[in-house]
Amino acid sequence: MPPSQSTQPQPQSMVSAWAQQAQASPLLSLGLLAALLSLLGLLCASAWNAVYGSHQENLYFAMLGGLAGFAATALGAVMAVVLRDISARSQDVMLGFAAGMMLAASSFSLILPGLAAAREITGTGPFAALTVVVGMGLGVLLMLGLDRFTPHEHESTGPCGPQAERLSRVWLFVLAITLHNLPEGMAIGVSFANGDMNVGLPLTSAIAIQDIPEGLAVALALRVTGLSSLKAALVAIGSGLMEPLGALIGLGISTGFAIAYPLSMGLAAGAMIFVVSHEVIPETHRNGHQTSATLGLMGGFAVMMFLDTALG
Repeated sequence: MPPSQSTQPQPQSMVSAWAQQAQASPLLSLGLLAALLSLLGLLCASAWNAVYGSHQENLYFAMLGGLAGFAATALGAVMAVVLRDISARSQDVMLGFAAGMMLAASSFSLILPGLAAAREITGTGPFAALTVVVGMGLGVLLMLGLDRFTPHEHESTGPCGPQAERLSRVWLFVLAITLHNLPEGMAIGVSFANGDMNVGLPLTSAIAIQDIPEGLAVALALRVTGLSSLKAALVAIGSGLMEPLGALIGLGISTGFAIAYPLSMGLAAGAMIFVVSHEVIPETHRNGHQTSATLGLMGGFAVMMFLDTALG
């Protein structure tokens, strides 16, 4: 008899893995599709205005804001080379501080200005609130879908997403960092959509400040995977490029027509709040430093509230 052939299953393609994920979560897949189609429509409607129309100066400020986030991430990554050993408690406090700033920025620099802009457009409070809430829902759907369909890795739960086991831990971390930085860049772009420095400046300052401990923490996490200090810093610096790219996307989706501005403010806020709750806070609590991390979060929230008042 001929020898029995191996029945070991062959590795799936990424497309097949995505199809299986879509079949397993049809409602989430439809939600992600709706969010992506909404983003595509807003981008198509606003691309000309953002580049060639009356928003060229806003494009300049949005790019500067995105580059500021990139530079802050790079600074934190370089600090990881100099500061060889940082305690887990200190890392959790810094990440908690960053989370607090992101929460405050979402509230004071995105949701509240979005509500004010929506009220001017719609003329009523309930419709204004509904506009921002719909935007927040789109942001959550976008991040949920990316979290489900993009292979990445969390320190607490390990590899997530389709075909995650086929990627090295380094690239899983890089993809997770990309998911984290994209909504921050989008928030910067949206904040400059109307050319209002009272909105854009405090939010960009807050994101840049909290990007420093984030870049540091990311580089340290990459060192745990076995990368040298220099390589970990370079990868963390590269991840910061999502900030200016996200700023372009955020500006584009918010400048097509009037209602797109408050809708995009809600979208960016929803995406950032999702990242804080889903990624950052669990990361700061997994080592048993909940109290220290929470105090850091409160400190970050207070600093951002001060910046919003002083600069806005």
